Amino acid sequence: MLAYALRRLLSTIPVMAIVALLVFSLLYLTPGDPAVVLAGEQASETDIARLRTAMALDKPYAERFLIWVGGAVRGDLGVSVFSNRPVIELIVQRLEPTVALTLGSLLIAIVLAVPLGTLAAWRSGGALDRIVMGFAVFGFSIPVFVLGYLLIILFSVHWDLLPVQGYRPIAYGVGPFLEHLALPALSLGIVNAALIARITRASMLDVLNQDYMRTARAKGLSTSRILIRHGLRNAAVPIVTIIGIGFAMLISGVVVTETVFNIPGLGRLTVDAILRRDYPVIQGVILVFSLTYVVVNLLVDLSYGLFDPRIRY
Repeated sequence: MLAYALRRLLSTIPVMAIVALLVFSLLYLTPGDPAVVLAGEQASETDIARLRTAMALDKPYAERFLIWVGGAVRGDLGVSVFSNRPVIELIVQRLEPTVALTLGSLLIAIVLAVPLGTLAAWRSGGALDRIVMGFAVFGFSIPVFVLGYLLIILFSVHWDLLPVQGYRPIAYGVGPFLEHLALPALSLGIVNAALIARITRASMLDVLNQDYMRTARAKGLSTSRILIRHGLRNAAVPIVTIIGIGFAMLISGVVVTETVFNIPGLGRLTVDAILRRDYPVIQGVILVFSLTYVVVNLLVDLSYGLFDPRIRY
C-alpha cells in the first residue's frame, strides 16, 4: 500500500508539470502583446517597456517558464497586475468561502444521492425508482446558475427565508454562516447529486443481483442491513470514483455559483481576474484548482482498499 501510494504520488509530478506548462502558456496564447493589453491603450512606450520588464517578457520563453515554475514551487505565484499584491495572498484570502461551498455542496450531494440511488435500486421499476431517476435527469440537465436563480426566487424573494447573496465567515457565527451558505451549496449540491444518484443506482442494481445478496435475504436479514452492510460496501468503489470525478464539476460549478450568489471566493476571484485580464491571478488560481483535483483523485485511488478488501496494492 505504501509503495503504491509513493508511486501514485510521484506520478503526479509529470502531470502537474504539464498542467503548469499549459497554464503558463495561457498568457502567451492570447493574441497581441500581453504588456500592451494590460497597460491599456493610453499607456506610453515607457510604461509598456516597464511592464514587459516586470513580467519578464523580455526574456526567452523557456527562461520565463523556469522562473515561474521555480517561484510556484516555493509558493510564489507572482504579483497581481491589478492590485499589486502577491497572488498567493489573494488566493489564501479567498480560500475559506470556496472550501466551505465545495464541502457543503459535496456533503449535500452525498446525503441526497447515495440514499436515493440505493432506494431506487431496491425498488427498481417502481414509482420511487422513476421519481429518483426523474430527479437525476432534472438535476443533471439544468444549469447550476438557472437552479441558483430559481432557489433565490423561491427561498429569498417569495418566502424571505434566506439571504439573496453574500457570504459570512464562520467567525461571525455559525448561524449567519449557514444561512448564507445554504442556497449556493444546495444549488451546486443538487446538480452533483444527480450524477452520483444514477451511478449509485446502477452500481447497487449490479450488487443486488449477486448470489450473496439473495442468500442474505433468504437468511432473513433486515432490509437496512442488506442494503448498507452488504450492498453499499460492495458497491462503494464506483460510487467513490464518481464522487471524485464529480469534484471536477464542483470546481467548474464554484466559479458560476460564486458569481450568482456574490460569494468572494476563488471562483469570483477568477471571474474578476478574467474581466481585468489579470493573467498572474488567472494562472495561479487555475494551478491551485488543478493541484486540488489531482490530490483528490489520488485520495480516491488510495481509498479503494478501505471500501473493498479484495483490492490490494
